[in-house]
Amino acid sequence: MPLADRIRPQSLSQVVGQRHLLGEGAVFYNIVQSGEIPNMIFYGPSGVGKTTVAKIIANATNKKLHKLNGTTASTADIKDIINQIGTLDSINGVLLYLDEIQYLNKKQQQTLLEFIENGSITLIASTTENPYFYVYNAILSRSTIFEFKPVAPGEILPAIDRAVEILEEEQGCQIQMGPAQKEQIAYGCGGDVRKAMNAVELAVNGVLCQDGIKQITEDVVQQVCQRSAQRYDRGGDVHYDVMSALQKSVRGSDPNAAVHYLGRLLTGGDLISACRRLLVIASEDVGLAYPQCIAIVKACIDSALQLGLPEARIPLAQAAILMATAPKSNSAINAIDAAMADIQAGNYSDIPAHLKDSHYKGAAKMGRGLTYQYPHDFKNHWVAQQYLPDTIKDKQYYQYGLNKTEQAAKAYWDKIKGRG
Repeated sequence: MPLADRIRPQSLSQVVGQRHLLGEGAVFYNIVQSGEIPNMIFYGPSGVGKTTVAKIIANATNKKLHKLNGTTASTADIKDIINQIGTLDSINGVLLYLDEIQYLNKKQQQTLLEFIENGSITLIASTTENPYFYVYNAILSRSTIFEFKPVAPGEILPAIDRAVEILEEEQGCQIQMGPAQKEQIAYGCGGDVRKAMNAVELAVNGVLCQDGIKQITEDVVQQVCQRSAQRYDRGGDVHYDVMSALQKSVRGSDPNAAVHYLGRLLTGGDLISACRRLLVIASEDVGLAYPQCIAIVKACIDSALQLGLPEARIPLAQAAILMATAPKSNSAINAIDAAMADIQAGNYSDIPAHLKDSHYKGAAKMGRGLTYQYPHDFKNHWVAQQYLPDTIKDKQYYQYGLNKTEQAAKAYWDKIKGRG
């Protein structure tokens, strides 16, 4: 058995991390202590204790315990469990621990629904994917979702100490691993306790015992932790969380956070998503406060796509920092969203006749373009005339931002249009 399984906690007090769930006084902790276990879905990345906690809870109940894994379970497996309901072996009910529920199809999940609803089966499921996207709505409505989070390095260190002690006992050899090496593993595992345990085991097994001592050096740890275990998946929750954090950091004018989240995308090899999101930010969040920004960002992105990684990181960092430190305006997106909301609601009427296309024979007979006034024929290239449909002719979708650029434009047009 791998070390991670050999030292798996047997009680909730031994589980590292997840204090928001397992700390005394937490709702989840109180539910478990009550013994009245509801249907639950554990959601979070791998290696953070979902399976461990589920097994501890399951083993503490008086119900008949069944375990299935969504990657291998069939409909027949589910029906076999259902057939045991009401038997002497399951007189206190059935508790089903279903790992990786996201891999069950809708029909398989529906098979469980009736028995979850009437209480014949108590479900404890776990998933690494967002349950709101992958779990059938009817099961979600009958379950409580608890989110498990990556474990902080400081909370992983005690688990590393425990792992070293166990390996010393098993191998009969003193293991010398300094605080720096332990921190290197704790910080390099990306919040995944299982990965940290695997790294400890590999490091210890990769060193010969000399004079009763195994010396775990920085070089040894570096070899077993060749790359930080960053959590990033191009199609899952982490992808969208990082993208959201990048945009919100630029919008919040924090260049340090902006390059951090950009770095996460690029470290995950996701150059295209980084480029697309930076282009969006240029118009959505910087916008008319610095209208030249989008041209600069586009140039940076073109350079990045021609260069490829790793050099692409440089122009993209330039774009991210430029936008994070630039003045901000969301007046463009507010204007188009307001206009489209009216359109989708049907709040508009026909295009004014003088604006319709009149470049064809017979247009004049249909009254098209007859009263249109060509603005370039007038002073300052402007003349007062109606452009919006009659029913919304006084609608104002665009509101000038308070930044220097838009206020200058506002002052100019207020003067031209006689509102200054």
